[in-house]
Amino acid sequence: MRSALIALLAGAATVTPHAAPYAAEHGPAPAAGAPAVTPERPETGAASIAGASLAPFAAELAQMPMITNATGWHGATGEAGWALLAGSRPETRQRNRWTYALGLIGEGRGADALGVLDVMQSSDRDLGLVAPFLLARGVALTLVQRDAEAVEALSFQELAANPEACAWRMRALAHAGDAQSAIRQVNCALPAINGRSPHDRAPFVLAAAGAAIDAGQPQPALAWLKLFNDQDPQANVLRGRAMVATGDPQGGKLRLDRAALSGGDEIKAQARLGTIEAGLATHSLSPTEAAKQLDALRFGWRGGAIEQRVLEIQLRLANEAHDLRGQLRAGAALIRYFKLGSKVPPMLAELQAQLAAALAPDSGVPLPEAAGLYWDYRELAPAGAEGDALVLRLAGRLQDASLYARAAELLQYQLTKRAQDVAQGPLSVKVAMLHILAGRPDRALDAIRTTEQPSYSDAMRQDRKRVEAVALYRLGKTDAAAAALDGLSDAPAIRAEMRWQSKDWGNFVTANALPAPKAGFSEPAQTAVLRQAVAYAMLGREDQLAALRARYTPAFKGLASASAFDVLTRKVGSIDPAAIGAAMTSIPQASPAGATGDLLDAAS
Repeated sequence: MRSALIALLAGAATVTPHAAPYAAEHGPAPAAGAPAVTPERPETGAASIAGASLAPFAAELAQMPMITNATGWHGATGEAGWALLAGSRPETRQRNRWTYALGLIGEGRGADALGVLDVMQSSDRDLGLVAPFLLARGVALTLVQRDAEAVEALSFQELAANPEACAWRMRALAHAGDAQSAIRQVNCALPAINGRSPHDRAPFVLAAAGAAIDAGQPQPALAWLKLFNDQDPQANVLRGRAMVATGDPQGGKLRLDRAALSGGDEIKAQARLGTIEAGLATHSLSPTEAAKQLDALRFGWRGGAIEQRVLEIQLRLANEAHDLRGQLRAGAALIRYFKLGSKVPPMLAELQAQLAAALAPDSGVPLPEAAGLYWDYRELAPAGAEGDALVLRLAGRLQDASLYARAAELLQYQLTKRAQDVAQGPLSVKVAMLHILAGRPDRALDAIRTTEQPSYSDAMRQDRKRVEAVALYRLGKTDAAAAALDGLSDAPAIRAEMRWQSKDWGNFVTANALPAPKAGFSEPAQTAVLRQAVAYAMLGREDQLAALRARYTPAFKGLASASAFDVLTRKVGSIDPAAIGAAMTSIPQASPAGATGDLLDAAS
């Protein structure tokens, strides 16, 4: 029905200025090729001029009397409304749409009214500046429970003291869970509410009563609820909650039980929640049992004021029990899914402090559990440098514990969701290194390639190329890895390290850069020579092995690795296998390729 209506409205908006009047007065337009029919009299006025634009409806609507009570929501709907729309001329179309929208609102058909109003605004953007239009839009949005948008529309300056706007604004705020703001609208809204029939007034009074209870003012709520009969289930839910709040939990529980017997699903959920609150107030229900019942209630009911109240009670119980995970779970859900207004800053600050304390090294929370808490509630982490430092410390602890995959996941989120521009450079290197150490070189490669930017410094580009080369090597793409190192000053040493790791002895002896023989060899220099000896021995190149021995014996004199050099450079057939094994283990661990070599070795 609604889609057909919008199609009619939208279609009418595309008719040319002459089409509608012609059809209305002379019947259908002649078919193509048929003889033209000359009307008995010509069109007159602005609409008869081809291409003339009609005056916008916004100015006309702004001049109309303001709607201040329920009597303003009337207009032709049904067949009469359709006929009115279908017969509209361009100069009357927006006025007829407006009348139709008012009638739909009067019938409580918010979705249909909203469709009409949207079509009107698409034809005349200035309607968004007109108070009556914003009032109608706010009412329609309230009827379809789009509360935040409704409050925004109804907060137009000219509607601030309008009783009808105050009534609907109160209703939207109450449904959105902003009880304090809703209560502040009551005095302004009273003339519009009291001017309605008892039946039409009910939703507004119930909204005001519910907001008063949520705002800690149950006595006025009980007075307002006297307007409803004793059997009304929605009124009984609110009476029950108000009685519990005023110190009569037994009487309140009776009202809640009565409501659950006669109400629908939503009433039953509200009554169940009220009963749990009553049990907590009388201490007939333990916090542990209440938490279980609240979980069961939330499992069967999602969204709206009911779930918000469930979460608020769960947060309070978790705070009282010092249950960190319960606090984070309830608080995060409230912040994620509900508009809490001024409640958010203090709640968020408290949750952030609790999360930071749990992630501290001296918190006593086991490291895997701390990492899980951060991952589950990472949107609660502080913003800016403080939040960055928090996650970097946690990732460092995970790395120290060899939990590389967990550390990479934390920093990957940081890389994609929080780091910006050049800050992604060093973080991408860190993330890629952790992925490599975790045995996931494909993810390392992705971390580098998806964060490429032209603004990186030369040093940062070189660091990224080194890690990219290691990832390619770990994927078995040795030639591609060697090519990725082009232009780096330490490329020969890294390529030699790759050949050493893959036991490619022939290419290793070519790529390995031997240092000049001198006293005081560094450990990386010793490693380069000893590895060359191993490669010559594996290749059976005794002449080159002998030359290596003659060249470097003086340089190894007095070093801890001198015995290893002596063993590894003897004639191949004269070496005891056991001695070779001992010599290999005594080769210094420092790689000639520096940190990149260490990464290649650690990931192998």
